[in-house]
Amino acid sequence: ILTILGNSAVLATAVRRSPLLKSPELLTVNLAVADIGMALSMYPLAIASAWNHAWLGGDASCVYYALMGFLFGVCSMMTLCAMAVIRFLVTNSSKSNSNKITKNTICILIAFIWLYSLLWAILPLLGWGYYGPEPFGISCTIAWSKFHNSSNGFSFILSMFLLCTVLPALTIVACYLGIAWKVHKAYQEIQNIDRIPNAAKLEKKLTLMAVLISVGFLSSWTPYAAASFWSIFNSSDSLQPVVTLLPCLFAKSSTAYNPFIYYIFSKTFRCEVKKLQCCCGWSVPYFSSDNSAEHPVSTMWSG
Repeated sequence: ILTILGNSAVLATAVRRSPLLKSPELLTVNLAVADIGMALSMYPLAIASAWNHAWLGGDASCVYYALMGFLFGVCSMMTLCAMAVIRFLVTNSSKSNSNKITKNTICILIAFIWLYSLLWAILPLLGWGYYGPEPFGISCTIAWSKFHNSSNGFSFILSMFLLCTVLPALTIVACYLGIAWKVHKAYQEIQNIDRIPNAAKLEKKLTLMAVLISVGFLSSWTPYAAASFWSIFNSSDSLQPVVTLLPCLFAKSSTAYNPFIYYIFSKTFRCEVKKLQCCCGWSVPYFSSDNSAEHPVSTMWSG
């Protein structure tokens, strides 16, 4: 419920303010699409299976659930990686160079992210890797336990782990460390804190917001990745069902965090949410351009 309501508010705000969106903000919209897509396509089936105390629908629904989870999970990870790279380029470029990041460029990047995610998601259907049930029996994912004696499966999981997890995570960390160093040097050059320009303060705020989004995603998925990686080299029976269940639930909660981060850091987004609440629906008056001029940085995340 939190995921659907929060990300729906993000998408509604983006649609209503689409003429004012900066091109990098489309990545935030894409992240919201991935989060709400995961919630709509996966969570109802998982909740019904939990109430049933067993998986519903057989092998076909298990493969569907695992494919959707892999697709949206990789898409979210690669979107966060792209956000980090774009913020790094914008922070370390002149204003004229940062303006070269157009909406067409971002749209092409988003299309590449979805194609890349879809490729990895369908590879197990083509025979490289496997999908199967989780050890606790009410969820499905990559069949980690089948990789013990399978070179085919092990090569898939190793490649996926490197190209969809390790490299994007290292890129995110490296980009934000580079941004932090750049901001630190800039603040050192300004002795008086009162003389720090508003643009620099805003840049720091936007970077902190992007960092929190990435940290929320990575921290929520790390326990699940650790439990999954353990099951590659050990029998799934070596872990109690609750030990595999809790990291999975915690990982799924990552889809609900981002709207709260936007709400805390973006005054414009808070105003939009209040308007949505007051009007009790999607038919709300457009947010005035005067207020947008007063707050030139858009709702959620800006380059």
